Amino acid sequence: MSDGQVALVAGATRGGGRGIAVQLGAAGATVYVTGRTTAASRSPMNRPETIEETAELVTAAGGRGIAVQVDHLEEDQVRDLVARIGAEQDGRLDVLVNNVWGGDPLTVWDKPLWEQSLQDGLRLQRQAVHTHIITSWHALPLMVARGGGLVVEVTDGLADHGYRGTFFYDLAKSGVIRIAQAQAGDLKPYGVTALALTPGFLRSEAMLDHFGVTEDTWRDGIAKDPYFAMSETPAYVGRAVAALAADPDVQRWNGRSLASWELAGEYGFTDADGSRPDWGRYFADAQRGAAGDPRDYR
Repeated sequence: MSDGQVALVAGATRGGGRGIAVQLGAAGATVYVTGRTTAASRSPMNRPETIEETAELVTAAGGRGIAVQVDHLEEDQVRDLVARIGAEQDGRLDVLVNNVWGGDPLTVWDKPLWEQSLQDGLRLQRQAVHTHIITSWHALPLMVARGGGLVVEVTDGLADHGYRGTFFYDLAKSGVIRIAQAQAGDLKPYGVTALALTPGFLRSEAMLDHFGVTEDTWRDGIAKDPYFAMSETPAYVGRAVAALAADPDVQRWNGRSLASWELAGEYGFTDADGSRPDWGRYFADAQRGAAGDPRDYR
């Protein structure tokens, strides 16, 4: 990604969104980072991370971070955000990352569809799928007018992932992949690339809290879940997006469902610790009882 490019990371308060925003900043981009949690108020997620912190990290990495409080379900807020970007950046938007999620409190893992709350499940679809559609609807005209750009739909799993274990979560994550494919079809004539991207086992702030560890002590969590040995920092998926944004031939990925580990091999980047975790290969081997030492997959 070259200096001077403009990016919008929708859902950049924490986790993969923050990692993507920071790595785009490290590549010299101006990055608008959005979310609901600010220093003054928290979203229903009730997490301490804020969009102001993310913007500061983007700037510290070498870019320019701009925090904007936005609920991406509110069309007027998204409309005003895109209008602001257009006015401040002379109509330029090079990268759109749709990373809005917020579905953890609404996800139920141990019940079939008919035993789950219908209202919570539909709310999850609104929050994790409709937000992406609303944001693209407002933002894509900026890219179409310029005849180029990259749209990244962040999800969990690849197109051939199979059932993700619970109905509404599966519907949301597979739906986002389909959104990327559909956008790719609409955008191809205009030189804009759309694709879906998944991290592996993401070592987000919430996941570190779940295991009762910090980034410095994360390996202690392996005792609770051996798969955690193959976890990756948010920087890994962030570097994937930065690499895609810098690729002059990025259109070869149009409509594809991609993974952080796959792109690490393609573009040669590493995670923050210099390793290159291959979650896909490790998980496939583990499922058939053939996984070796996790260090052999990093």
